[in-house]
Amino acid sequence: MSAQSKTNRHSPTLRIALVVVFLLLAGALGWTWWVYAQIERYAHRDDAAPADAIGVLGAAEYDGRPSPVYRARLDHALVLYHRGIAPLIITLGGPGGDQYTEGSVGREYLRSKGVPESAIIAETESRNTGESARRIAVIARVNGLHRLVVVSDDTHMFRIHEICLADGLDVLTSPRPRPAVEETTLEGERIAHEILSYTFWRLHLH
Repeated sequence: MSAQSKTNRHSPTLRIALVVVFLLLAGALGWTWWVYAQIERYAHRDDAAPADAIGVLGAAEYDGRPSPVYRARLDHALVLYHRGIAPLIITLGGPGGDQYTEGSVGREYLRSKGVPESAIIAETESRNTGESARRIAVIARVNGLHRLVVVSDDTHMFRIHEICLADGLDVLTSPRPRPAVEETTLEGERIAHEILSYTFWRLHLH
């Protein structure tokens, strides 16, 4: 068999393979762009409205004190609480690497700001955004809560909303304000993390 015959025989297979690769790449690019657009949409809107509770996702704590990011989330929840958005605040987050948990640190911080203990539920087991979103849905069902306002960083809002929605929770999102002096150099990394995390969640891989 001549070299020309072999080339002709393999050409259709090669073309099909190239088309498949192109379609896969185009699909991945389209999916990435769609998720990015949703992240940006939720990051720039505040849907806070009367609800049964306000959920605050945890962040780092240092020896029993909330980190600046966590404090900003708690302060935003405090503003919503004083506006009468909800009579209950749920603080979320498990061990922070020391004897404290993010949920308990959040509870104590809110108590120090005048929120009565009876108006706070501390969840102290979740270790990441996905776990927190799922646990807040469990807490809502156990306590008969139907609508929640969830507070976290702006880039987290879309994924949190979708996980809670999948768990049957009526959830509104309210991103904490981002100070003008806050570090922005890692913005691309945070968004990439959210795109991958959301994709893995949708594929049931995370």
